[in-house]
Amino acid sequence: MEAGRSLIPSVLIRSNTMIERKLEPGVMNRDEDAREYNAMDHAAVNAVFVADLATVLSSDTSIEILDLGAGTAQIPIELCRRCPNVRVIAVDAAENMLTLACKNVATAGLSDRIETVLADAKRLPFADGTFAAVISNSIAHHIAEPARVVAEAVRVATCGGLLFHRDLTRPHDESELERIVTTYAGDATSYQQKLFADSLRAALTLEEVQSLVGGFGFASDTVRITSDQHWTWMAQTSELRSGDNDRRFGVDKCQQNARIG
Repeated sequence: MEAGRSLIPSVLIRSNTMIERKLEPGVMNRDEDAREYNAMDHAAVNAVFVADLATVLSSDTSIEILDLGAGTAQIPIELCRRCPNVRVIAVDAAENMLTLACKNVATAGLSDRIETVLADAKRLPFADGTFAAVISNSIAHHIAEPARVVAEAVRVATCGGLLFHRDLTRPHDESELERIVTTYAGDATSYQQKLFADSLRAALTLEEVQSLVGGFGFASDTVRITSDQHWTWMAQTSELRSGDNDRRFGVDKCQQNARIG
């Protein structure tokens, strides 16, 4: 690789939607944010995420999965309950989130299968090619430069490793945003509704995510709208199109028999 050359492709995120992307204020590291997030009812959304993920995971061998932006570990807990062959490294940059995550994991009796790690998803403390699967649910909308998270996810995944990432999609206008908040958080507190609305405004559109992963050599059809409020990116590192991105991430060394599932 040339000296000083970035691993991150230059991607200009644009959108023709009426709502411009507005980032949320920093890491959710206030005690109040962590408590409110943990108290919100994510059960249905988390169950769908885990069910969808489980369909593409091998059940024959033990799998170590990295969960980026794991928050209070609700998805790692649900995943370990459903998949007995899975071990999860749950990463988050918010210490208060991980404090609650540790309590939730212990209460679930899963401390031997879920490890929490305080780390920045843009600068992960793991070696290249460590994890058979790298996943996230609702991290991209927290990140000003999501390409840095994608770069790290690809780097730490094994050759043929699974990339499974889902997040909110930004609504076209304020009336659609209000409908989504009312539909899915109508019974929540006003503060929780504000958190949800802020997240929707910070989210990426389908076209933005397709452009983002395309900059790394992944086909645009690996990103799809999977609900009226979510997009999902599912790919494997062996699906990178031939070219410069293959050489950046060592995908040319991948063997097809290393594929998941």
